[in-house]
Amino acid sequence: MPTRFPLLFLAPALLAPPLAAQATPLEAQAKPLEVQTKPLETSAEPLTLEAALRKAWTGQAGLQAGEAMVAKARAEAQAHHDLRLPTLTAQAGLQRTDEPMMAFGMKLNQARIGQMDFLPDRLNHPEAMTGGGASLTLSQPLYAGGRISAARKAGEAMAASEAAAQAHRRQQVAYAVVRAYFGAQAAEQGLRWAEDTLRQAQETERFVTARVDQGLMLASEAARTRAFRAQAEAGVAEARQRLASARSGLSLLLGGEALPETLATPLEAASAPLPEAQGTRGDLEALRRQTEAARAGAQAAQGALKPEVGLTAGLGTARYTWTEGGNWSQIGLGAKWTFSFSDLRKASAAKAAARAAELGLRWQEQQAGREVDEARRAVATADARLAAAREAVAASESVRSLRTARHREGLLPLVEVLDAESGLSGARALLLASLFESRLSRAALALALGQPIEGVKE
Repeated sequence: MPTRFPLLFLAPALLAPPLAAQATPLEAQAKPLEVQTKPLETSAEPLTLEAALRKAWTGQAGLQAGEAMVAKARAEAQAHHDLRLPTLTAQAGLQRTDEPMMAFGMKLNQARIGQMDFLPDRLNHPEAMTGGGASLTLSQPLYAGGRISAARKAGEAMAASEAAAQAHRRQQVAYAVVRAYFGAQAAEQGLRWAEDTLRQAQETERFVTARVDQGLMLASEAARTRAFRAQAEAGVAEARQRLASARSGLSLLLGGEALPETLATPLEAASAPLPEAQGTRGDLEALRRQTEAARAGAQAAQGALKPEVGLTAGLGTARYTWTEGGNWSQIGLGAKWTFSFSDLRKASAAKAAARAAELGLRWQEQQAGREVDEARRAVATADARLAAAREAVAASESVRSLRTARHREGLLPLVEVLDAESGLSGARALLLASLFESRLSRAALALALGQPIEGVKE
């Protein structure tokens, strides 16, 4: 199945309250607000992205189940590998019978046949015989039409396929952790901006209320600021809920353990070269190994149409007392050939299955190439979007500063300030979404190329 790498975008609602943010006091505009990508300080041990990835790899139940599947496949491969080894069979038993043939044979095996035992009456009406025996038989296949070697190849290929599939599952988990980790980072930044908006709303409410009390502004404008402050409070509550949900999702990926307060790896990616070389994609490697197994299965099915040759050797004893009885040994070389129309049909079906596996692999390789191209385009788009978002935030902060100053001087109405705040909230939302998209698109490219996500090797 082709792997998809969807980019998740943060909605502007993550940052923006229901109404536009209010004007910031002039003293607060002396230094433009920068994007805060470092989490809040805390006494708890910080959690880096690399540590989160390793926790997920060791603690996630789904991956633990995958490891069990790998162990199962390797054990089955070893079982196929042992088909060339001889088989030793041990038998023991105790028997009592008066059936003429069995009674005579039992006595013969015990090496105590006498001349009187050939009398017709004794042959036809023997007395009940009791005896015990034991045997060891060694069987060694010499030739099986290639079925044994084909079974070995198939087992080894399926074990390698399961190991490759597990490696891909680990990378998929890594991608999910990156998405959840930086989703929590983005939610945390969104909460900080929501709290900043609330502070601006409270300050604006105090400023406008004072001007209304002085008779310099209309009471309706004070009511508008109160409504905005109330909605900003609701925005903070929603941001806190989003952060809690994001952290809960991250915790689930890490095995359900409690998270520290601090997520130490910043949202903004450090300037590093993009992965270029094609690595080993676990999903494609798994398909390649499955194709090898299908080819070996076709060989095994063809081998069922060929003869078998084997060697047997055995030792045995037949006793009528602990100290008396007969011993025997045997060695033999045998060949067997069985033709079945059912085996012929199975061989044809196995050959078709191998062909289908080859064509399926070719198709998935083509899909993988397209996914790499799409991932590269997504990175380029994310970078361009991020650059535009940075410029938009800088311009919006400048507009807000100018309009706030002119409003305080009585040169602009309140609505102009609100429009500026609305523009800044939208620019901030775009910037945060772009930072998240930039980080995630790089992780998607690494996954498509089969490279370690975030450079973290297993």
